Amino acid sequence: MRLWRENKKKIVIKNNRINLIIAIVFLLGSLTVYKLFDIQVREYDLYSAKASNQHESFNELKQSRGKIYINNDKKITDDMKELYPFATDKDFALVYAVPEDIDQAEEVAEKLYIIFNKEETEEKVDEFFKKQEEEKLKEELVFLATLGLSEEDRINKENEVKKRYENYKYDKDYQELYKIKRETELKIQKDLIIDDYLKKLKKKNDPYEPMENKVDEETLIKLLALLTGEESNQLELKEGKIYKIAENDVKEVVKFKGISYTMVTHRYYPEGDVGSHVLGFVGMSDNEFVGKYGLEGFFNEELSGQLGLVKAERGADRNIVIVNDREYIKPINGSDLVLTINRSVQFVVCQKLNESAQKHGADSGNVIIMEPNSGAIIAMCSWPNFDPNNYEEVEDIKIFNNPVIFEQYEPGSIFKAITMAAALDQGSITPETTYNDKGQVKIQDWTIKNSDYDTFGGHGEASMNTVLELSLNTGAIFAMQQTGIENFAAYVKNFGFGEKTGIELEAESFGNINNLLKNKIQEIYAATASYGQGISVTPLQMITAYAAIANNGILMKPYIVQEIIHNDGSKDITRPIQIRRVISEKAATLLLGMLVNVVESGHAKNAGVKGYWIGGKTGTAEVASTVARGYSGRTIHTFIGIAPIDEPKFVMLVKLNDPKDVQFAVSSAAPLFSEIAEFLLQYYQVPKERK
Repeated sequence: MRLWRENKKKIVIKNNRINLIIAIVFLLGSLTVYKLFDIQVREYDLYSAKASNQHESFNELKQSRGKIYINNDKKITDDMKELYPFATDKDFALVYAVPEDIDQAEEVAEKLYIIFNKEETEEKVDEFFKKQEEEKLKEELVFLATLGLSEEDRINKENEVKKRYENYKYDKDYQELYKIKRETELKIQKDLIIDDYLKKLKKKNDPYEPMENKVDEETLIKLLALLTGEESNQLELKEGKIYKIAENDVKEVVKFKGISYTMVTHRYYPEGDVGSHVLGFVGMSDNEFVGKYGLEGFFNEELSGQLGLVKAERGADRNIVIVNDREYIKPINGSDLVLTINRSVQFVVCQKLNESAQKHGADSGNVIIMEPNSGAIIAMCSWPNFDPNNYEEVEDIKIFNNPVIFEQYEPGSIFKAITMAAALDQGSITPETTYNDKGQVKIQDWTIKNSDYDTFGGHGEASMNTVLELSLNTGAIFAMQQTGIENFAAYVKNFGFGEKTGIELEAESFGNINNLLKNKIQEIYAATASYGQGISVTPLQMITAYAAIANNGILMKPYIVQEIIHNDGSKDITRPIQIRRVISEKAATLLLGMLVNVVESGHAKNAGVKGYWIGGKTGTAEVASTVARGYSGRTIHTFIGIAPIDEPKFVMLVKLNDPKDVQFAVSSAAPLFSEIAEFLLQYYQVPKERK
């Protein structure tokens, strides 16, 4: 019995162990099944992605950004003109150093300075001393003004001081001292720049240090020539590498130990700052290049195109071995824009605007030229401008806004033509209609005067022609009153004021005619609006309204993009769009005649061009104060002209903000118009109409 019991005990113990092993196996099996379920079902996406990373390769295929073209007026065929790139993509070099490979850091730094900094540093130093000298002259002239000298003595003393400064350039002692000061300052600036280079070039065990970005081909070749001792005229850049042209025509890749480069595509603007407000620029946003402001911003989606994508399989050695055609997405290049802007006209207009604005000490200025029968923009310039190639150097980002469409201002007397247009169309006046001008008029509790009241008082019986010729505020109010306040307000709105024109540019403003949109319009608001105060407009709205007058009373939608050329070769061509008729053809014809009288006999004689009939109107508007009620004392000078008057080829708006040397637009904006108009009439070969 004992033996049997012992055997039974042994069997029980043995069975327990087997059960334990079975339980463990069962648990492990369950865990394995659970884990497989977790991996294959619940976490499928995660592990699929991980496997994909190990066995698949996804590569983005870069597309090209669309180009922006302007007309060059050179004919390729009878129906096609040569186009010139206004914005395009271009490869530039990113020059970098490999400090661990550089032996003579000081020598390399010196050569980098010569190529990248020497010329610019010298220009900055020269500009510094020039401004310093101008400040000293200014201080002396200000001091003379405090001495209580007679006008004649003060002028004589001022001329003596100016002559002394002028003669410094012939003074050997002065020039020798200037040379020493200049060289000292240049050395200081040079040492600072070279020190910055050396901090990078002497970093131990550093395999990469960027030195200069956006280096053009010519500069890159000069750098490699200086570093290697080769002749620059024997080097050329081809397919991203610098080659040496040998005597036997065998080309060798030119390299320099420690300094290298890689080619990077950047947005490039061949015309620099000419038309920068029209273009805008391409900048970084959320780690991608995005068009901002101007055409680049407005058409960013069309210009950008679409990235491509290729999916490839990896082998065990991690090399790509298979490409699956079904997972290849071809990149789509961006669409190209062809503008209505004429390259030759744009260049001349921008240059003349810059010269005139600086001559008169204006804060800023604009010129727009429009084709009246289509609404096409021929030229659009603003000053000060910026270089979109180096937009990051701009200190005040407000300069990026296009003033032609963004800035709102009280237009002043140029608006009197709109008031006359409404009254003529209503039939409530004719050019010969007269009123008694007392030089001032009282509206509600306000007294409104003509700008020449203090000099001339009232003009007595004056016709509507005289109102425009002499720019009489009281006459504009009279014409508005004959039209009726509500009717006048309706015409202002009908001309497009208070709403966007819809031009293809970013950040267009509405203007502000709210005082004329109320259920009950106060007479004082209608009165001030009749001569262009108390309302605000954009320059583009203003020229578009005048273009309607030149276009026999039909308002056209302004546009600046002539056509869009898509990646597949298809085109979207812009057709001129008539918005509405705003005045009758008869009213437009009468008003054009009145505007001719303004140039021939009135305030705008300086806008005339010999041999042509020109119509137009000046405006000198006061700028509202930002700190108190009323006006600031600053002025905006505008002239809008139409030429030639019988068959208008163009309408042009010229605007200068607060010129410092003249009081009225007749002496600033009008002469600039004349200068540009003369060029345009000759450029378009418009025959002279008279001697």
